[in-house]
Amino acid sequence: QVQLVESGGGLVQAGGSLRLSCAASGRTFSRDAMAWFRQAPGLEREFVAVTTWGGAGTYYADSVKGRFTISRDNAKNTVYLQMDSLKPEDTAVYYCAARGYSPSSQVSDYAYWGQGTQVTVSS
Repeated sequence: QVQLVESGGGLVQAGGSLRLSCAASGRTFSRDAMAWFRQAPGLEREFVAVTTWGGAGTYYADSVKGRFTISRDNAKNTVYLQMDSLKPEDTAVYYCAARGYSPSSQVSDYAYWGQGTQVTVSS
């Protein structure tokens, strides 16, 4: 049974930092593209960042570029999202996702999803 479990969310003041983790189990994800998406209340789920299976290729939404960093540890089957200089508009539920192909920013391209972790940034 494939599972993606996010952790590390919470409440932080604007300008602060959080580090999200996503632990994958059920199979090896070392050949998958791993991504983070987020969804704010009343809005559609949106792309945040993605890393290729080797970790060398990383891509970011313009809204988080320069503030967020995605990384992965294939030995631990875990992907991370370091979030710095957080803004109130970053408030959302953050989801981890995996696909067995090249990286994508499209929600519909991902077969595996976690349950999400809440990130709240206060002003």
